[in-house]
Amino acid sequence: MIKKLTKEDKIKNFDPTAMAFEGRNIFGLPFTTEESEIVIIPVPWEVTVSYRKGTASAPTLVSEASDQVDLYNPLIKDFWKKGISLEPISKTLLKKNKELRVKAERHLANIVLGEKAKKNIKLEKELAEINKESEKLNLWLKNEVIKFSKLGKKVAVLGGEHGAMLGAFQAHAEINGDFGILQIDAHHDLRDSFEGFTYSHASIMHNALKIKELKKLVAVGIRDYGEGEVDVVKNSAGRVEAFYMKDMAGEMSNGATWDNLCKKIIKNLPEKVYISFDIDGLDPKNCPNTGTPVPDGLGYEQAVYLIEQLAKSGKKIIGFDLNEVGKGEWDANVGARLLYRLASFL
Repeated sequence: MIKKLTKEDKIKNFDPTAMAFEGRNIFGLPFTTEESEIVIIPVPWEVTVSYRKGTASAPTLVSEASDQVDLYNPLIKDFWKKGISLEPISKTLLKKNKELRVKAERHLANIVLGEKAKKNIKLEKELAEINKESEKLNLWLKNEVIKFSKLGKKVAVLGGEHGAMLGAFQAHAEINGDFGILQIDAHHDLRDSFEGFTYSHASIMHNALKIKELKKLVAVGIRDYGEGEVDVVKNSAGRVEAFYMKDMAGEMSNGATWDNLCKKIIKNLPEKVYISFDIDGLDPKNCPNTGTPVPDGLGYEQAVYLIEQLAKSGKKIIGFDLNEVGKGEWDANVGARLLYRLASFL
């Protein structure tokens, strides 16, 4: 009878500098979900995207690219020993995403017609179906995050479009009570039911603000937004704080350091913080195939430094999502490394 290896056995036999073996978990790690302290939930969903497709493939592509990530972490010795596990990618979600995306494209094509568009009962029914299925997705993700949290796991989410992350926010509200969100993003995502989609990628923070436990939303890297979204920030009585790229660039031109700005950002956050990282918050040279790329943006190490300082501040990072990773080898490469760094800060 073959003895079943314990986590301690696996740690003893594992070489973090060797090539990843086929069949192992994300980052080439040998641990099961039960043995891992950090669980990543994949959400292959891009139903409401309004520009480029491809983010539904992110969980698969980032997982494949993760085999090339060096596991050494200078801040946390032997971090890999804690264990990271990616849950199986749901075939049901992949199928539903594909079906609904076809219907969403018909809806978007009708919008493009503008005044020429005719009332279409079929399209209206399909839009209602998309909104209903998106709500089901939110509930599924919420329950998944709660389930693993009750098992004592730290939970991360890997998307997929940004709009699909709402269930994670709702779960942390239930688990942790009052909390804040650090949003790294090129866009505010404060639009109400953008293009008719209640749970649009451009409406995720509009929907997040409906969660009463969300006491503060701090958005960093914003550089593409509408006047109505700016009004939401101005009228939020301080509940929403925005650090626009143009303003941060101006401050740094006048002598401020990135460290100074990180301190200002972190000061605005409450004690419990969830990180929602839309990869288009980075300079597009790091994410050229993301759904809606925008010129400029944070440097990779700038973003990581901000989160490192947040972790060192004594505030508690309760969870995170990484979303909008585009369909491209370089995008997956950057996404995998960012995912590993984010996991370490949990």
